[in-house]
Amino acid sequence: MEALPGTASALMLPEFCTFRSSLHEQREMKIGLAQINTTVGDLPGNRDMVLKAYRRLVDQGAELVVFPELAVCGYPPRDLLFKRRFVPDQLESLRQIAKQTGAAPAVMGFVEANPSNSGRSFHNAAAFCHDGEIRHVARKCLLPTYDVFDEDRYFEPADLPAVVEWNGRKVGITVCEDIWGNIDVSRERYPRSPIEYLKEQKLDLHLNLSASPWHCGGKGEQRERLVTQASLACGCPTLYVNAVGGNDELIFDGRSMVSNAKGEIVSGLAAYAPEEVIVELDQTPTFAPSFRQSPMQNIEDALVLGLRDYVHKSGFKKALIGLSGGIDSAVTAAIAAKALGAENVTGISLPSQISSEHSKSDAEALAKNLGLVYHSLPIADIVSAAEKTLSPLTQDYGRDVTEENIQARARGLLLMALSNKFGALLLTTGNKSELAVGYCTLYGDMCGGLAVISDLPKVQVFELARHLNRDREVIPLNTIEKPPSAELRPDQKDEDSLPPYEILDAILQAYVEEGQSSQDIIAQGYDPAVVKDMIRKVDLNEYKRKQAAPGLKLTPLAFGVGRRIPIVQKYVS
Repeated sequence: MEALPGTASALMLPEFCTFRSSLHEQREMKIGLAQINTTVGDLPGNRDMVLKAYRRLVDQGAELVVFPELAVCGYPPRDLLFKRRFVPDQLESLRQIAKQTGAAPAVMGFVEANPSNSGRSFHNAAAFCHDGEIRHVARKCLLPTYDVFDEDRYFEPADLPAVVEWNGRKVGITVCEDIWGNIDVSRERYPRSPIEYLKEQKLDLHLNLSASPWHCGGKGEQRERLVTQASLACGCPTLYVNAVGGNDELIFDGRSMVSNAKGEIVSGLAAYAPEEVIVELDQTPTFAPSFRQSPMQNIEDALVLGLRDYVHKSGFKKALIGLSGGIDSAVTAAIAAKALGAENVTGISLPSQISSEHSKSDAEALAKNLGLVYHSLPIADIVSAAEKTLSPLTQDYGRDVTEENIQARARGLLLMALSNKFGALLLTTGNKSELAVGYCTLYGDMCGGLAVISDLPKVQVFELARHLNRDREVIPLNTIEKPPSAELRPDQKDEDSLPPYEILDAILQAYVEEGQSSQDIIAQGYDPAVVKDMIRKVDLNEYKRKQAAPGLKLTPLAFGVGRRIPIVQKYVS
């Protein structure tokens, strides 16, 4: 693996120690923030996106253009890094980008081959390019290994952040996690903070290139605190440029921002959308309307972006949904219509002999409200045929969940067949509460390519439904108000098997996301029998979740890549 030119210079040039001028004593410069939506591994597409954004911003007067973390290859590349040609190919893509830069530098994230013969094979790095060359390379110091992150698997950390002298200014460059070293947590994650080093460097400007995925619960406010703290510590403006877009389960919300030397946020870019902005550090504060918005609007926008990018980046144009007349499929369909256009979403009603009339009518009304393509395919004959075929082996056993699940699996069979035939991605509709306790059927309602609301607890599903109805009735009122039911047996209600969702979601929040024990939760006043039963269900159904479709991450701890519980284990909390 070859090292890039300028690899060492960012930290070792002696003139960095002698530079003394101040940004505030010089003419204010125009800086371009390129909040772009890259696709992991799409080297030509990402390169084209970077170059077009660079040219547009330079044409508008930008004297420096900043891009997100790993913009050249997309974030997170994960084990693509271990493919022999991947890193060399993206280095060549970076060189092609650098060749087309002029006097205005472009700073962007990329994967650098580690020039040392020790440590991990790669660095998570940032290239400082101008006048046709890669002039300097800055390397990430802090490598996150919590939640969805596993950067220590791939990257070697730098000892210190880079400081680059450019155009009479001293510019510090950090990469994403490097500014999270001072975050308020119960246990310090890192023995040192890159910002502590930069405090002593008398910087004129601090750039942070990020790919920080969003989750609800104050992530935006947390980032604002970190950026302002970095500015105050370094005594200079901080430009934070974050990725935007969906890549697999992760949703990157953008919200790039600028903080002045006083620690005041003076510019905030759009959430959940690409944006290119020219900022002048002495300008009147300007904020995109979506930079700060309501929690429920964040959830809606995140789901729309995550679904759209998953579908389109996977090569699909259309989606397919089984419409039960229930709240989960209704919310999923409404999000899909917003993300893909109603004309590209097909809703299929699959009534059985047990399905209520209101479920059928609610599904049809939803499709009409949204303008979906809609069909109804009764499954009674399929269920009857399956039971008849099984009867020689099952006739001595009473009816139980086996027969209930035949209905769900008949629906899965038909939906997957239509997905194949139409070339449409089947969306599963289960929520986090049901997935947590296994209130779902493998190879039935769990069939599909993306679990859109699998990280949204049931109570929030209802909140989102009401939010989606804020301007007009998109989701039929009856769907929101009727008691939830899987309708796999006559007069079935979810509360026949589960506690009220307000109680269930609180228990799951404590156990799954906060790691509390059954004793901790019972001490809060919950019924001991209910708590122990729900925890048992969570633990027993890990095998189902391992086979579930990937889901869009909305909470601080989602099932899937960020939660790695063994399937076979005997620990009782």
